[in-house]
Amino acid sequence: MNRLSADYSHRDSDWDRLVEIFEKTDAPEGCKTEIVEGIVTVAPLPSNAHNFIADCVQRPLYSVIPDDWGICQRLGVVVPSRDSLFVPDLVVIGIEVLRAEGGYTVPAEAAALIVEITSPTNARQDRTRKADVYCHAGVPLYLLIDGWDPAGPTITLYGEPKNGVYRVLRAGRFGDPVRLPDPFGLELATDEFPGRA
Repeated sequence: MNRLSADYSHRDSDWDRLVEIFEKTDAPEGCKTEIVEGIVTVAPLPSNAHNFIADCVQRPLYSVIPDDWGICQRLGVVVPSRDSLFVPDLVVIGIEVLRAEGGYTVPAEAAALIVEITSPTNARQDRTRKADVYCHAGVPLYLLIDGWDPAGPTITLYGEPKNGVYRVLRAGRFGDPVRLPDPFGLELATDEFPGRA
């Protein structure tokens, strides 16, 4: 079943039109195209610093996840009820979901952890809209790595989604370790994260 058109009970034609625009968007190779609450957006290639941070998060995660989980970069996650299709920097998800879903996307609620690393073009969306949509989808953990926070580079771990609101489980600055709770049980070092990724 194609998740771009499934599980969307109201305004099916609106979602279908958004998906059609998304699929026909001719963005330069490597750019990230998303649907953010009904608006198709295109973001440029991430910087090397951005990719370095993604690698700093991904490597230690492999040491704690079960063999039947994977860590995906650039995997589309959909929340049709919120008119959204995002391409997070990292998604930790069960391998069986990847095998079962056809196409290029998975339902956001299947993710165990979603990681977004801000850039100048998407920082505001990652802080507000994506946090809201991931929460409403029931994503258990959302890690926001924000090198573009006006107060300085920050890391925020959101969790325990309830009634459309995430609880902030940990907030700190680059350099502060971040403890990812079970099922990860991992203390993530952030001292090598470059600012303004």
